[in-house]
Amino acid sequence: MKGIILSGGSGTRLRPLTKITSKQLLSVYHRPMIYYPLNTLIQAGIKEILIIVAPERAGDYLNLLGSGKEFGVTFTYEIQDHPEGIAQAFLIGEHFIDNDDVAMILGDNIFEDYFAEEIKSFKGGAKIFAKQVSDPERFGVVKFDDKLKAEKIVEKPQEYLSDYAVTGLYVYDKRVKDIVKNMKPSARGELEITDVNNWYLEKDELSVALVKGEWLDAGTFDSLFKAQTLAKEKIAPKMVI
Repeated sequence: MKGIILSGGSGTRLRPLTKITSKQLLSVYHRPMIYYPLNTLIQAGIKEILIIVAPERAGDYLNLLGSGKEFGVTFTYEIQDHPEGIAQAFLIGEHFIDNDDVAMILGDNIFEDYFAEEIKSFKGGAKIFAKQVSDPERFGVVKFDDKLKAEKIVEKPQEYLSDYAVTGLYVYDKRVKDIVKNMKPSARGELEITDVNNWYLEKDELSVALVKGEWLDAGTFDSLFKAQTLAKEKIAPKMVI
């Protein structure tokens, strides 16, 4: 299993903070934000990690994280020149993934839970991580039965489908590279991760794991503020980095 952290983008929702640095390099309690998704991958035993960054911030990431030796892992870096959807990470990381399974996490997603068993037990297909939320219309949403068998996934549904959001942690087998190669951008010009998930769903090869602890997409001022307390009280004592 290899890991990818998608940490590109311009962080427009956090301006003016992100005029001078990357969103994922902002402080969340005692660590830069990217340490939290990095910690999630390292806790799962992943040793080879690709970090995808915006070109103007590449040097900052290299100065902060280096080769990965400090953390007992190996980092590879790639540039995302133009953000064109979450699924673009698998095109950028095509050669890095090679013939391995891959866990991809968004650089602004912070989880209280650790997912070592869910990731280590992965046997192929796809696995997504769902969290019950009060505002599902803001997210990709998954509907599943009482055995956690996925039935439908919709991006930002206008009508109620489920109150379980698909979080920014995904595990796929090596086919994900070719799936994205054959995808067409959505109406908003992006390669949608929901389309990737639906490909596996249609093949009956997508499984769902539940996120029991807190989860934050720390890309807004309110969620960044909440992340400080979450990190201090619930995550920091258990971090390995």
